[in-house]
Amino acid sequence: MATAGKVIKCRAAVAWEPNKPLVIEEIEVAPPQANEVRIKIVATGVCHTDLYHLFEGMHKDGFPAVLGHEGAGIVESVGPGVTEFQPGDKVIPLFVSQCRECRFCKNPKTNQCEKGWASGRHDMMAPADSRFTCKGKKVLQFMGTSTFSQYTVMNQIAIAKIDPAAPLDKVCLLGCGICTGYGAAVNTAKVEPGSTCAVFGLGAVGLAAVMGCKSAGAKRIFAVDINPDKFGKAKVFGATDFVNPKDHDKPISQVLAEMTNGGVDYSLECVGNVTVMRSALESCVKGWGVSVLVGWTDLYDVATRPIQLIAGRTWKGSLFGGETHLSLVWILPNMNWGCGCVRVQMQISLSRQMVCSYFLHY
Repeated sequence: MATAGKVIKCRAAVAWEPNKPLVIEEIEVAPPQANEVRIKIVATGVCHTDLYHLFEGMHKDGFPAVLGHEGAGIVESVGPGVTEFQPGDKVIPLFVSQCRECRFCKNPKTNQCEKGWASGRHDMMAPADSRFTCKGKKVLQFMGTSTFSQYTVMNQIAIAKIDPAAPLDKVCLLGCGICTGYGAAVNTAKVEPGSTCAVFGLGAVGLAAVMGCKSAGAKRIFAVDINPDKFGKAKVFGATDFVNPKDHDKPISQVLAEMTNGGVDYSLECVGNVTVMRSALESCVKGWGVSVLVGWTDLYDVATRPIQLIAGRTWKGSLFGGETHLSLVWILPNMNWGCGCVRVQMQISLSRQMVCSYFLHY
């Protein structure tokens, strides 16, 4: 391409400081260096984690930054040493890396990597190095991705090459929401056929978790949210029961215990709230109940009484649903992009994608 090896000037939504609106700016995107790939972003969604960094985490050293980590695009150029990608490839940028060489990559129990952006910088939510500049200042790449820019540069170990036929406006949701929720149910919780599940929070991640529970064969799936307008969407994804904590004068864990003869087999917290995390754990049946933390937060300690775990419950966390870029390569060719679940998932984030698309491309 004519732009290969050159600095690209493009538009991006820049977060100059915490708790302030994003500003559409012209930024400079440097050419890819060794083992890097420059990507033209075609579609992006908005995830709560973007808002968390801007309005909740607000780490002073995490700004200025270009947010966004749920995108899809086309390879514009590659740097020296890149052999798996070439210009024109359709790709999904990922906030999880896979170098295939470190002790984490070689262990099938995890999808984490020692060479990922989060190594020692999870509080700032960005690697120290960046290919972005704006008005003479370095601009950080949020979670190593920064999909709220028309172009971004990433290490090849954090990119998934996808089916050339995959629609980018849909597959961008695999960059976080769908994989995070679906994988948390299937890979992390390991939901079993005939089981009962409760999903707390019915955003894109929570709805994907509901879909994962259904795919795994759960018999009853409780959708828990304080917004009843979300229950219709949850039903499409497979939820069988709907519980609004505001409708009850007792703890939601007690409500679910009474509805399930002691508690659910699996619960997934998809909010990122430590109080909800405790409720999700205590909603599980003693002896074998499994509760998974899916929602992102690092602001407060999470706690429960020891007897909750002594009684046999398991409390665990899930990052990106345990998926890797290699699992995405397998998933994409096997997905039916015309099916109802994928269409609804697309509709959930469509309005948010249109906002980003409007500002970045017009």
